[in-house]
Amino acid sequence: MTPLGRLLIGSQFAFNVGFFAVLPYLAEHLSGTLGLSGAVVGLVLGLRTFSQQGLFVVGGVLTDRYGPRPVVLVGCVLRVAGFCWLAEATGVGTVIGAVTLVGFAAALFSPAVESEITREALRIEHAGGARRTRTLARFSAGGQAGALVGPAVGSLLLAWGGDSAFRSACFAGAAVFVLVLAAHTVLMPPEHGGGPRTPSGDEGGTAAARLVLGNRRFLRLVAAYAVYLLAYNQLYLALPAELERSTGSQAALGWLFALSAALVVCGSGPVEKLAAARLDHPGAARTGLLVIAGAFLAAALLRPLEGVWAALVFTVLLTLGQLLILPAARAMLPDLVDHRRLGLFTGALSSLSGLAVLAAGAPVGALLDLGGPLPWLLLGALPLLALGAVPATRPKDGVGG
Repeated sequence: MTPLGRLLIGSQFAFNVGFFAVLPYLAEHLSGTLGLSGAVVGLVLGLRTFSQQGLFVVGGVLTDRYGPRPVVLVGCVLRVAGFCWLAEATGVGTVIGAVTLVGFAAALFSPAVESEITREALRIEHAGGARRTRTLARFSAGGQAGALVGPAVGSLLLAWGGDSAFRSACFAGAAVFVLVLAAHTVLMPPEHGGGPRTPSGDEGGTAAARLVLGNRRFLRLVAAYAVYLLAYNQLYLALPAELERSTGSQAALGWLFALSAALVVCGSGPVEKLAAARLDHPGAARTGLLVIAGAFLAAALLRPLEGVWAALVFTVLLTLGQLLILPAARAMLPDLVDHRRLGLFTGALSSLSGLAVLAAGAPVGALLDLGGPLPWLLLGALPLLALGAVPATRPKDGVGG
């Protein structure tokens, strides 16, 4: 692994530690400590999601124009400011402002880091090093390790912090991003030879939209990726409902989330190695979708059993599917788009697929309200339909390359 690769993977780990030390406890802070209504809490959480996922494409465009370093540095500064503001915010307006700033900071930081790790993975592969999916799998594992550590850090701070617990968690999250800022300031090169940046005259939103919407192969990848995200989102929607039905409580939910994160951390390398020996990138993505479809089918078949069996098997298979499709989708992206626009398309992949998941949220929730195995079977059919959406890549990008 190159020094830049280690920096980016370490940054993703630290990013998620800081993020998950605070955000899982935000809703309770807003409703409990601040006494905000459920509608306001929902609005705040929705604005955070939109300011992050919905604006990924903005961070991607800026990365293409100015390079990853300044975009990452500004993102870190805004995240520090957002967390410090959130620590002191007590009114609805200040809370909304702070949370929106926290989300927009991620909309700058994440596309810059994700597009640069993709470029670095290509450089390593072209230099005769590890296959690009190996680097991207390590990047995913670093993020999941942070997602595993972050809530534990936050819960410790909340347990020891007393009345100012959430405030302490916010300042701890800000401190993490100060460290990330310092690391990138010192270690990230001002410009790393990834080819010329986009010309200043080609930065308009209309031109970017035309590029994205005119690339049919990319839009097919978006469709397949959106189905994956919708399926993965069921860890937060269908899984809690299933545990409530089968056990009478959601006590096991935290353990299942931890199991999923641990599988990503420990399984990313072995699964990627196995896939690299047998599958090209589109084949790995399709296999991941098949495994995800199997997760829903297994849950439907195991629902008559008492206990956590259906939820456990669903979590394991869904995570294994993620291990296959996530690095494969990121590895396919450079084969579908102009490398000078990798930031734009990295951001667009997240933004467009996130919007599709948002649009599907209410219908899926209504479907789950029907109960029984039918919702699970219908949700499992979506990954099967998405198999045809996975685009082919050029012949040179087959097994081993």
